[in-house]
Amino acid sequence: MRIPLYQVDAFADRAFAGNPAAVCLLEEWPGDSLLQAIAQENNLSETAFLVPEGAHWRLRWFTPKVEVDLCGHATLASAHVVFERLGGEARKVEFETRSGRLAVYRNGPVLSMDFPANPPEPLAEPAGLAEALGAPPEAILAGGWVWLAVFADEATVRALDPDFRQLAALNGGITAATAPGDEVDFVSRCFAPGAGIDEDPVTGSAHCALAPYWADRLGKTALTARQVSARGGRLACTMQGDRVAIAGRTALYLTGTIELP
Repeated sequence: MRIPLYQVDAFADRAFAGNPAAVCLLEEWPGDSLLQAIAQENNLSETAFLVPEGAHWRLRWFTPKVEVDLCGHATLASAHVVFERLGGEARKVEFETRSGRLAVYRNGPVLSMDFPANPPEPLAEPAGLAEALGAPPEAILAGGWVWLAVFADEATVRALDPDFRQLAALNGGITAATAPGDEVDFVSRCFAPGAGIDEDPVTGSAHCALAPYWADRLGKTALTARQVSARGGRLACTMQGDRVAIAGRTALYLTGTIELP
């Protein structure tokens, strides 16, 4: 079996920035155990698998540990591969996923994803969360699979030093630490140790909850965001009713072939 493999840095305008995702092109689905083994071997926060399905693509995402319901950066990376290697002059690609049909639009070098919004609601602070994060948040909210831990300023978010084992025991999804940004509307860092990712470099799916929160708090629908991980990444988010457009750039890092007996 020979599987084409691409590695794309998402939410980045150059290699070695943003969030790297592997994209594997398949003709049909093998067993899930093989998909999980490939994701574990790639050892990136996400590996995306694509199979053609009529006029669209079936898209699945795997961390090194589990399959997930939604992944932003690997969707952006998958769209890059379809547009640049398979799509010719197409300006739109649609993926069938566990989160429904997702569309990605191309506008020059910028790709924009149409994702479901998950407006967060206040959550009673789980015991031990402040200790796990390394600082007490001003507020805790939950939107879908994402907990939002809101802090006063960007410097506090940047300085967090979480206890990932303790955090994994508290939340099997994403914990997004967020605050007003110094040069953008808001910043975040995203932790998902329960899914095998201690800190994700740039997390598109978390912005399904982050964007509605900050849109409501700031009274605006178009927002600039930066994930202040070590690699970092910039996102543009626009609220569109019960959907959110999450846009960014991509940079191809490598192409190759997985060869299996």
